[in-house]
Amino acid sequence: MTTWPNIYLQDSTSPLMEQLIMFHDHIMFILMMVVTTVSYIMIMLLFNKKTDRNLLEGQMIELIWTVTPTMTLFFIATPSLRLLYLMDEINNPMMTTKAVGHQWYWTYEYSDFNDTEFDSYMTNQENINDLRLLDVDNRMVLPSNTFIRMIVTSTDVIHSWTLPSSGVKIDGTPGRLNQASMMLNRNGLMFGQCSEICGTNHSFMPI
Repeated sequence: MTTWPNIYLQDSTSPLMEQLIMFHDHIMFILMMVVTTVSYIMIMLLFNKKTDRNLLEGQMIELIWTVTPTMTLFFIATPSLRLLYLMDEINNPMMTTKAVGHQWYWTYEYSDFNDTEFDSYMTNQENINDLRLLDVDNRMVLPSNTFIRMIVTSTDVIHSWTLPSSGVKIDGTPGRLNQASMMLNRNGLMFGQCSEICGTNHSFMPI
């Protein structure tokens, strides 16, 4: 039996992900209206026997099918640009966490707390309580209701630190520091994986 979380997005753990889910629903509503309208017109054309051989131009219909897609794109682009700026906004973070991608594990650094650093490897499947391919031996712990700056880099190839429930996806590029903001509005256990095809074992880098 298929459950709703298997066909929809994960429950949000951050205000940013809540906005992304609302934007997704907004786009789906527009798409459903477009698909319904186009399907109705195509079906009517198939069953309509009326033709006008003397019709050479129709300025009104041309105006409608030019203005309507323009307005549709406007209603899509406006919230999209707003979200893009919100995702890049980093203003006075309360703490900074650094994730360094390796083949095939993550290293986390809490530079604000006496340079705490540890490696995070995927656990084996001996413990039946561990989620397959998603659990690690050293979990990264972050506080809730705290504005966090996440810095991601890599030591070998391009990795991607991704936490879907928080709406965070940052590429870890060798020799470059990429940053993103994150604030968790509820406590819990969140899972993620490397989302970059960085080699044969990239799917074995859980977060």
